[in-house]
Amino acid sequence: MNDRKQLVIKKAHQLFLDKGYQATSIQDILEYTGISKGTFYNYFSSKNELLISIFKTLHKKMEYERNQLLIGKDPSSIEVFTMQVEFQMNMNRSNNLVTLFEEVLVSHDPELMQFIKEGQLRMVHWIFQRFIEIFGEEKKPYLLDCAVMFLGILHHNVKFSTKFFEEPSSINHVIRYSVDRISKVVKEVSSAGEQLLKPELIDNRFNHLKHRDQGFKHNLCKTIFTLKKSIRQQEQSHCIELLDFIQEELLHSKKPRKFLIDSALQTLRNCLAFLDEKEFETLDQLAAAFFNQTEEELV
Repeated sequence: MNDRKQLVIKKAHQLFLDKGYQATSIQDILEYTGISKGTFYNYFSSKNELLISIFKTLHKKMEYERNQLLIGKDPSSIEVFTMQVEFQMNMNRSNNLVTLFEEVLVSHDPELMQFIKEGQLRMVHWIFQRFIEIFGEEKKPYLLDCAVMFLGILHHNVKFSTKFFEEPSSINHVIRYSVDRISKVVKEVSSAGEQLLKPELIDNRFNHLKHRDQGFKHNLCKTIFTLKKSIRQQEQSHCIELLDFIQEELLHSKKPRKFLIDSALQTLRNCLAFLDEKEFETLDQLAAAFFNQTEEELV
C-alpha cells in the first residue's frame, strides 16, 4: 500500500471518530484528506470499502505485533496468551474501534455487518488455535465451545465492570480473571465429555485459506517485490498500486474477486515496457493457479 493511500486511511479514521461514520460524507473525506474525487475512487470503491480498509490496516498491525509476543516464548504458556489478549484489547481501545463497531451494528449495512461477522469468526478461530496449543490436542473436541465461551466471559466482564458498575479494575485484572475461569471450564467440559460445537465447524469455515499456504505466500510476495524493483520509471506509481492491490486481494480477502484481479493484470500487461516480463508472467500464473484451485475446492 502506498504512503499516500495509507495517509488517507489514517486521516479518514480520525474523521470518522470525530464526526461519526454515518454523518461523514465522501465530500467531507475529500476536504479533510486533501485528495480529489478521482483519487478517492482509485483507492476505494465506496465509503464502506474505506472503513473496511481502516479495519484491515489496524488488524494487520495488531496481528503482527500480537504474534511478535510469541517469539522465543512457549506457545503453551497461558501467560503469553494473556499478554496477547491484553495487547489486542488495548490496541482496540487506543484506536477507538469499539466506537466504529457500534456504528456499524446500528447501521445494519449488509456489507459492513458481514465484514464484522467474519472478523468475529477469525477471532474465535485464533483463540481456538491458541487453546489447542495451551490445553493440548486431546482437548480439541471441546475447545471451540471454550473459545466462544471465553469471548463471552471476557466481553461481558469488561462491559459490566467498566460501564455498568464503573469498577476501577484494570483491563489486565479482568483478562486474568476471565482466563482463570475458562481454564477451569476447559477441565470441566473435557472431563464430562460434553460438546456443543464441533471443531470441524470452524475448521471448515477457514478451509478457503488452506491454499494460501506459506509456499504460495512466499512466491507471491517475492514476485511482486521483484516486479516493483523492476519498474523503470518513477512516475509509474500506478503500477505499484496495482501490484499492492493484487497482493492484498489474494492474501487477505475472504473472497478474492477474480474479475478485479484480471482487470489489474490486464492493465499491468499494457505496462510491460516498465516491468520485468518474466516476473509478470510468473504473477499471472500464480493468480491463475490460485483461482483454479479455488474452483476445484468448490466442485
